[in-house]
Amino acid sequence: MTEDEDSRVTWEDLEAIQQLKARYFRHLDTNAWDDLRGLFTDTASASYSDGDHSFDSLDAIIEFLESSMSGRQFLSMHTGHHPEITLTGADTAEGIWYLHDTVYALEHRIRISGNGIYHDRYQRVEGRWLITHTGYRRIFEVLEPLGPEFKVTRNNYID
Repeated sequence: MTEDEDSRVTWEDLEAIQQLKARYFRHLDTNAWDDLRGLFTDTASASYSDGDHSFDSLDAIIEFLESSMSGRQFLSMHTGHHPEITLTGADTAEGIWYLHDTVYALEHRIRISGNGIYHDRYQRVEGRWLITHTGYRRIFEVLEPLGPEFKVTRNNYID
């Protein structure tokens, strides 16, 4: 990035990108698929689970997430921490996020928890930051069976 481009980096850009990623996690966990779709560019790509699930179109990304994470039998909590955001151009940026997630696959009576590192790319389109690529690699993952005493008492956001 040139010095002139660097001078355009603002706190507002960094904050907008951080809020974009926060919305991504919230929409993911609340199954708000249309809202999630609105956070990506039309040409977005994704690579989840160390590349085991990779997609080169927005439709494929949303179809995968919706088919694998929807409903009351699949509950998740994703959080992103310690953002490292680098502006790579006047309207482009990259971000690294520390992921912590917990998933309850109730149908399979299992809890999956772990962490990883997200590597994202962003683009400003018509004044709005959007995701052009997202994906993570795991550091570790723990699978635990859910015993018969386990029950969910609230599940308000998922229809």
